[in-house]
Amino acid sequence: MRIVATKALRKATNVSLEAELLKMAKKLGINISRSAEEGLREAVAIRQAELWKQESKAAIQASNAYVENHGILLVQHRKF
Repeated sequence: MRIVATKALRKATNVSLEAELLKMAKKLGINISRSAEEGLREAVAIRQAELWKQESKAAIQASNAYVENHGILLVQHRKF
């Protein structure tokens, strides 16, 4: 996890959260901003991976077809 050291890199924003969840988080001493940031970071990474898969679909299919037709490159040098 990357920790941002300066406040200048942060931007205040408003979000709507389930009231009971927010109440429990505050009671437990959870840092709401940091937790939201971590969740958003994870959601962004997941979405970026999905987009990469979509954008790379043709190349992945072509690579898989090549391996299916010709086998794995340099397979004779594999140790496993």
